[in-house]
Amino acid sequence: MTVAAGEPLVSLRDLRTHFGDVRAVDGVDLDIKAGETLGLVGESGSGKTTLARTLMRLEHITEGSILFDGEDITKLSGGQLRRLRRRIQMIFQDPYSSLSPRLKVGYLLTEPYVINDVPKDERYSVNELLEMVELSSEQARKYPHELSGGQARRVGIARALALNPSFLVADEPTAGLDVSAAAAILNLMKDLAERLSLTYLVITHNLNVVGYIADRIAVMYLGQLAEVGPAEQVLDRPAHPYTQALLSALSEPDPRSRGADRDLLVPGEIPSPKNPPPGCRFHTRCPYADDRSRTEVPLLETVGPEHLVACHHWRTVGPNALMAEDIATRQQPAT
Repeated sequence: MTVAAGEPLVSLRDLRTHFGDVRAVDGVDLDIKAGETLGLVGESGSGKTTLARTLMRLEHITEGSILFDGEDITKLSGGQLRRLRRRIQMIFQDPYSSLSPRLKVGYLLTEPYVINDVPKDERYSVNELLEMVELSSEQARKYPHELSGGQARRVGIARALALNPSFLVADEPTAGLDVSAAAAILNLMKDLAERLSLTYLVITHNLNVVGYIADRIAVMYLGQLAEVGPAEQVLDRPAHPYTQALLSALSEPDPRSRGADRDLLVPGEIPSPKNPPPGCRFHTRCPYADDRSRTEVPLLETVGPEHLVACHHWRTVGPNALMAEDIATRQQPAT
């Protein structure tokens, strides 16, 4: 990583990923700062996993740009793309499906070195990788099906760390784990971020997870960003009615205090990305919707320090109704 901590390591500009008529990602502008953990939240069908796969160049980019460490990676191919993938790795949602059942853990951990032709003096040993994720050396002799869910997730993390990446994409890192195992994985990820200077994009439908691990939160709805801001502000003062709805079922953003797989509940169903509603895409489910919502696309608007929302009515959403006048006053230039 050559950019300084706090500066953008990843920058997405007008990113679009369409599958025929399906607008899975449809115009996203987003920065991920070096050294931070950004949580990307949304219901199934919101486009968050497609955005992550596009960022990793696993999906074709329809339009827009992706800058990684200042380089436009949308134009890379062949050997350039292979070198990039040493710096960007993914922690998969289902560790068992990403680990061959016929190979032992020890081989699975070193396989990335063979695939990427990594010189021997740049490789971690199997024991070093296992130690990083707090597993004993005995696990190297096991097959994936002999591991617990938490152990398999740790092996998946160790495999991702083998190439010494600077950026990790974690897709639902606690899915399927009980509360204690989920908390242990999140604690491990936080510790690794500090020790190895990692940057994370954590994809989840679970606000308990991002509330515990994320520095900032981006809320995605139907291929677009609804809200982006510091985790504390987004969780305590949601500026978009969609964010407010996602939070309505939660009382404590800590995976150790509630079930880690609680579903997000909002009225109605998310529309099809083949035919998204005009205007604000959330207006079909929004209690604040009016004629303007149905015809005019809201742009991301600043509502606080580094806190952006795409909503015509953010001033009347939840606690923001009481804060809007104060925020507007603080944003006025000094005279």
